[in-house]
Amino acid sequence: MQGILTFIFIFGVIVVVHEFGHFYFAKKAGILVREFAIGMGPKIFAHIGKDGTAYTIRILPLGGYVRMAGWGEDKTEIKTGTPLSLTLNEEGVVTRVNLSDKQLDSASLPMNVTSFDFEDKLEITGLVLDETKTFKVDHDATIVEEDGTEVRIAPLDVQYQNASIWGRLMTNFAGPLNNFILGILAFIILVFLQGGVANVDTNVVTITPGGALEAAGLVTGDQILSIDGQKTDSYTEIAQIISDVSQDATSAPTVEVVAQHDGQEKTVRVQLKETDGNYYLGVSPSLKTGFLDKIWGGIVRAGETALLIVTALRNLIANFDIQQLGGPVAIYKVSAQAAENGILSVIYLLAMLSINLGIFNLIPIPALDGGKILINMIEAVRRKPLKQETESYITLAGVAIVVLLMIVVTWNDIMRVFF
Repeated sequence: MQGILTFIFIFGVIVVVHEFGHFYFAKKAGILVREFAIGMGPKIFAHIGKDGTAYTIRILPLGGYVRMAGWGEDKTEIKTGTPLSLTLNEEGVVTRVNLSDKQLDSASLPMNVTSFDFEDKLEITGLVLDETKTFKVDHDATIVEEDGTEVRIAPLDVQYQNASIWGRLMTNFAGPLNNFILGILAFIILVFLQGGVANVDTNVVTITPGGALEAAGLVTGDQILSIDGQKTDSYTEIAQIISDVSQDATSAPTVEVVAQHDGQEKTVRVQLKETDGNYYLGVSPSLKTGFLDKIWGGIVRAGETALLIVTALRNLIANFDIQQLGGPVAIYKVSAQAAENGILSVIYLLAMLSINLGIFNLIPIPALDGGKILINMIEAVRRKPLKQETESYITLAGVAIVVLLMIVVTWNDIMRVFF
């Protein structure tokens, strides 16, 4: 149960933060966000804000989504002959179109629709008591869909395609951007919880409890001056010497360590301790504990993580191997392991996966944010948008690739984890 809750928390936070980036910049660009959903599946709560957005909470606590007017497959479809009810204002203009079975307005007008235009002409036509009537539809009218979700209609002037090219570009980039910001903040929080950031540029060390040097009488704050006669001015040099000594060892090596202890030089001979086939001196870097040091340390760790992910992605593309990919099942497995190891592991996993998702989404595959950004750049160069049909075909091709990849990855995860 703890692993499931950790998975839901990590996955949910990462996706909701990603979608909030799209939501925020879409509104700045003048695009109507018809729905901002937390979770998936049937809704359990809904509220329409003054900004016209329907804020919903859905039953499956797995991520969320943003539904922008005219974005992707966001279309309002009403089949000819569909029974519905209309709410009219005092001027006889439609303010709500109800497609659901719920009676929301006792004074609503029943109709069997024959045609409608909620984008340009803003009108709806249908049979009312066997008489054909046409009504004007208010620009900010809402439509209650068959599942009971009430959202604003989407006139052309508030659709995604009507926004400026830079507004659309920022809307698409904002999701990955928010993931990068979340990753940086999570790493900064992690550094604060750990008490500071590792300082590998000094030979002042932290002694590991139960390690070889603790048994030799050294304490945290001592300086390692040399190992086996080799001068050590930084933790990096200490780690390198121990690595060289241990490289071909078949048993735990013994080294001579000269340290500055209580203001005096102290020489000790210690045998490295073996753990899982590796040999350790029992030290770690000292910590920089200043406020700005911690902030900068979190930023640096985020940058190092991003670099590792980009390098791994480049190597994966150069030498593709499906075994190197992981999907939701793999994320669940590492989430369960992180939950067992404590809050620090959970925060680290959250930070790493958030940055990973941000980078992955920038890959220029049409279904991903990177593909949309590429289309935006092409439009900026051409100085005119692609035909909506062309963009739809490109997006569908990208979706097919991503769905196929996810099916293969998930199957691979299941076979690897459970069999």
